[in-house]
Amino acid sequence: MTPLPALAFGLVLGMRHATDADHVAAISTIVAGGPSARRAATMGAWWGAGHSLSVLLVGGALVLLKAPMPIRVALALEFLVALMLIVLGISSMRTKNTTIVPASRPFAIGVVHGLAGSAVLALLVLGTTNSALTALVYLLCFCVGTIAGMAIITSLFAIPALLSPARAIRFEHAVRLTAGVSSIAIGLALAHRVGVRDGLFAATPPALSGANVTWTPE
Repeated sequence: MTPLPALAFGLVLGMRHATDADHVAAISTIVAGGPSARRAATMGAWWGAGHSLSVLLVGGALVLLKAPMPIRVALALEFLVALMLIVLGISSMRTKNTTIVPASRPFAIGVVHGLAGSAVLALLVLGTTNSALTALVYLLCFCVGTIAGMAIITSLFAIPALLSPARAIRFEHAVRLTAGVSSIAIGLALAHRVGVRDGLFAATPPALSGANVTWTPE
């Protein structure tokens, strides 16, 4: 893959990656029903920044070394994401009022998500180019796309409350409940897939094959 297509491909795929169900579920438990679109977008951008940090450090190292992440480690990180989604869902359902969330929270959530996706991203990049420079440019563009995509997505959570301030409290409660249930459901489904189908707890887990390079994991 030449540098220019790598730039475009990385940017577009990064923005699409931000729309994955588990990512949206995780961040929605934090920003759902917020009164400020700018505040919500900032939280989404912090999530993207944390995700990008993991991808650049871990995924970049795997690409440069041309070494796959041990399958057991990759599955364990995905299982950690599943547990995190369940905890976030429970926390969202128990929260009654909108509170000021520090930037460190979405940043940390993004870091965990990025760690879980680094192995798959490294395989994807290694399969499209042999140039270390092109691979790093791709990763960087992917991260920019992820940050922008999540910032746009999270800002949309504030629109209904802005259009109808009088219903903001009821809307916030309904969305938090929906986000919490969705986060728990996705977390449980992911935990089952990683632990049972992918064989995290099996004596010999399957190899991370090309069939898994679909961005459905993590």
